Amino acid sequence: MERKVIIILGPTGSGKTKLSLLLAAKLNTEIISADSRQIYKLLNVGTAKPTETELKSCKHYFIDLILPDQEYNVSKFENDTLKIINDLQVRSKIPLVVGGSGLYIKSLIDGIFNTVDTDEDYRIYLKKLIDEKGKEYLYNLLKEKDPVSAEKMLPQNWKRIIRCLEVIHLTGEPIWKHQQDYTRQDELEFIQFGLNWERHQLYDRINFRVDKMIENGLVQEVEILLNLGYNKNLNSLNTVGYKEIISYLNKEISLDRAIELIKRNTRHYAKRQLTWFRKDDRIKWLDIETESDLDTLTEEIMNIL
Repeated sequence: MERKVIIILGPTGSGKTKLSLLLAAKLNTEIISADSRQIYKLLNVGTAKPTETELKSCKHYFIDLILPDQEYNVSKFENDTLKIINDLQVRSKIPLVVGGSGLYIKSLIDGIFNTVDTDEDYRIYLKKLIDEKGKEYLYNLLKEKDPVSAEKMLPQNWKRIIRCLEVIHLTGEPIWKHQQDYTRQDELEFIQFGLNWERHQLYDRINFRVDKMIENGLVQEVEILLNLGYNKNLNSLNTVGYKEIISYLNKEISLDRAIELIKRNTRHYAKRQLTWFRKDDRIKWLDIETESDLDTLTEEIMNIL
């Protein structure tokens, strides 16, 4: 088991935190978070971070790493995580990666091409196009130049769209071609487990969790972030849960409408996560019917290992 890396993945609200804590205790190991939002400090309630008690019970990586106005990317995650994995294996611990950010997990397993330089002038030009003509225009530009990459993303993923266009601008070839030619020599054995609920049960869990977030102070959390001077257009705040509450605080919608939108948008996000993960036939899906099944799954995973 020296080179094994366990990955627990699934849509938001599927019970990944609970299962990972149970599994970490069984394996006497540490948890590597693959969540692109829990990485931010001060974003606690809206990202459903593990509680202080849970964080103290097991060492976690990539939680509360940067401030909301700082940047962190997939390439950094890949490089930083590989170092942590190596350290854990040196200490005879099986690394346990947990999260729902599909791109983070894919970068860790398959590698992300990151050798093409950047062109700041070209990036400024593309950002200006967004300001003048909108994100849809930039997305359509990518569809013309690199339909393969465009098919895998949405118009709002403008940072990724800019990167794809930048790679074509600098090299004359699409980013997927470079990624195809990129291999990483680490000989790790990734074992992926996905948490699978019936759709209506998952949606019920999501709706309940959003209600708990409101009860636990999501509105107050967003108020504090804005009062600290963080811009509402930051990547960290332009996400589900935060953008809807910001609209409420700006008196654009009612609180009831904001809650309704958070639930709807979170359900849509969970659906997109599942669509992403379903494409990977290396994932072993674990069916769950009730919360108590998470305890049973710990033993099931241990037997597989």
